[in-house]
Amino acid sequence: MLESRPPVLIRTALKLVLMLTAVAAIAADPADLVLVNGKIVTVDDRFSVAQAVAVRGQRVVAVGSTAEMRKLAAANAKVIDLRGRTVIPGLIDNHAHWIRAAEHDELRLDGVISRRQALQLLAARVKAARPGEWIATLGGWSEEQFTDDARGFPLAELDRIAPNNPVVVQAIYRHSYLNTAALKAAQIDERTPDPDGGRIEKDTSGKPTGVVRGAGGVAFVAAKIPLPDRSTWGDQTRRLVAELNSMGITAWLDAGGRGMGAPHYETYRELASRGELNVRAFWTTIRQPRTSAEVDTVLLEIAALKPFQGNDYFDHVGWGETVYAPLTTQLLSFASNTKPDDLAQMRRVLVALAQHGIYVNSHVEMAAAINAFLDVYEDVGKTAPFKGLRWSLSHLDQVDDAQLERMKRLGMSAQIHSRPLIQGALMHQVHGERAWDMPPFRRVQDSGIVWGLGSDATAVTTSNPFYTLSLAVTGKMIGGRHVNRQTITREEALIAHTRNNAHIVFQEANLGSISPGRYADLLVLDRDYLTVSADEIKDIKPLMTMVGGKVVYEAGAKQ
Repeated sequence: MLESRPPVLIRTALKLVLMLTAVAAIAADPADLVLVNGKIVTVDDRFSVAQAVAVRGQRVVAVGSTAEMRKLAAANAKVIDLRGRTVIPGLIDNHAHWIRAAEHDELRLDGVISRRQALQLLAARVKAARPGEWIATLGGWSEEQFTDDARGFPLAELDRIAPNNPVVVQAIYRHSYLNTAALKAAQIDERTPDPDGGRIEKDTSGKPTGVVRGAGGVAFVAAKIPLPDRSTWGDQTRRLVAELNSMGITAWLDAGGRGMGAPHYETYRELASRGELNVRAFWTTIRQPRTSAEVDTVLLEIAALKPFQGNDYFDHVGWGETVYAPLTTQLLSFASNTKPDDLAQMRRVLVALAQHGIYVNSHVEMAAAINAFLDVYEDVGKTAPFKGLRWSLSHLDQVDDAQLERMKRLGMSAQIHSRPLIQGALMHQVHGERAWDMPPFRRVQDSGIVWGLGSDATAVTTSNPFYTLSLAVTGKMIGGRHVNRQTITREEALIAHTRNNAHIVFQEANLGSISPGRYADLLVLDRDYLTVSADEIKDIKPLMTMVGGKVVYEAGAKQ
């Protein structure tokens, strides 16, 4: 039986009415901020381009010519002369794991194409660290992105650079490189048994080589890295948000992850309540039940769940991304679990979510699993219709036309991601010719389904949204290797990373375009996204990032 709480569609309609009311109120007052003499790429329904934009408070008042916008400015309004610079809406990621990333102040190798540079970055971090302080890179890179020397980091090399600091350098979810100090601190030696789903690599004498392989091994090592004192999480969250702002991220949908709990979200909630969160974080509950008994527990939690109780900076929007853990597929594997008993457990969870009017996102990649999932979803729809709840599937690396059509009939959306940026070469090793179409950006775009472009950062790809846009337009991974032939236009990619993703995070009335009534979330770029060469898209950097009319990042300014 459906609960009395309004379903997603009604809540969205109410937001739209409130937005239209706000537009009328805003238009009656002069602007307190005007950006003039620029190229404003609005990404509205007509993809119109203007010279200037006027803002009052947190929202856009109007878009038009410089002369028109100057007339709307209050006497004391701040005027920013763009000097011909291009402005685009703030970029929205539909699927990332950044809330978890605030656990550690990581050394990131995102976008680094030289192994030599990676070693220099590591040495610099070691030099700045206290003796005994852990230094960790928890994914976001692969050996294949290095154009000078495509290999990892041997024990002896790490020991030479960091004799007194434990070092863990994790490559995607495939393996982790440890130095001697890390092996000792983690109590990994010749007597340590292999973890579930992983392997501790050992030499001929039985001693660990410093490499721990497999997803289970990576998780085993990551769990050994001590979490910093909770009092430091606020500062780490601020640093992470500032880094995202500098890349052009103004909002995202967070999919949770390993070890996530209430404390991970509390810092964001506190910052949002004080008006100090410089990004918009929308998130889904993640539970990963593995047995029927664990599903029973999950069903009780779903019955008590009340999403959409936050605000437009921090809000809980639903459930995801693992509905039933044994059904999770992996990008670098052919295997798909389609066991009827496991699908039946997933169905139990989906029925409960539908009956309580809750949005859900599911992780699925391989063709066989996509078909099996859709069979279950179609069956659920007969018992508990969910068409208005905007349910979505993530990744969909092997989705075909028939599957996309089935999703459309169910009212579902698609979240497509940039993991080939660092895994493209590996995907070709595993999937051969089929990897050229993984993920099928062009096929999804042409299908007419509502879809958005995102990353799945931080472990399996880079966080930088301009790299994501670049992959969709050029088909090239970090380092320049061509790995994907399903490319789309730069306009299509930008729409998918802004306006379409605003729909996916239930914020289409507020975000996604530079239009009257929308929040003034926008980026001033160092070059023109619409005219630079396709290979330059990855190199674009924001000169300024604005969230809700507030400048949260400015190049050259002390952050």
